[in-house]
Amino acid sequence: MSELKKRLSSILESPKHNTEEKLQKVCHLLDQEISYFNWTGFYFKNGDKNELKLGPYVGAETDHIIIPYGKGICGQVAVSNETFIVPDVNLQDNYLSCSIDTKAEIVVPIFKNGENIGQIDIDSHTIDPFTKEDLELLEWLCNEVSKIL
Repeated sequence: MSELKKRLSSILESPKHNTEEKLQKVCHLLDQEISYFNWTGFYFKNGDKNELKLGPYVGAETDHIIIPYGKGICGQVAVSNETFIVPDVNLQDNYLSCSIDTKAEIVVPIFKNGENIGQIDIDSHTIDPFTKEDLELLEWLCNEVSKIL
C-alpha cells in the first residue's frame, strides 16, 4: 500500500495537471491496482443544493449524475458525514443500483475546513471485498484530495 500511496501522492502533487485531470488519474490508478475496485469515482456537493454531482470516474457509465442528499449510499454519506461500507448491496434498503454486477460499495467523505464537500465512491463486483487497509488508504486519499480542492 505504501507504494500505491507514493504513486497517488505523485499524481496529486503534479504541477502538470489540473484538479479534474488529477482526480481522473487517481481513479485510473486505483482501478488498475486494486482488482476488486470495479467502478471508482468522485461525487461533489453541487453548489448550495442538497445534492451531489458526479465528478471524474472510471468504470461503466452511470445514470447517477446527480444524487439527492439522503438517497442511496452516496446520499447517505453526504448527510451522515461518515464512511459507509456495504459488504452486500442486496441487503441494503436505501441503495441506488448503478450496475447489476455491483455486489459491494464503499463511500468515504472528503472534508475541507470541516465541511463535507464530496466523496470517493467505489463499487465492486465481489461480495465483501473491502479490507481495513482499503479503508485506511481511502481515508488517507480523501484527506490528500481535500488539499488540492
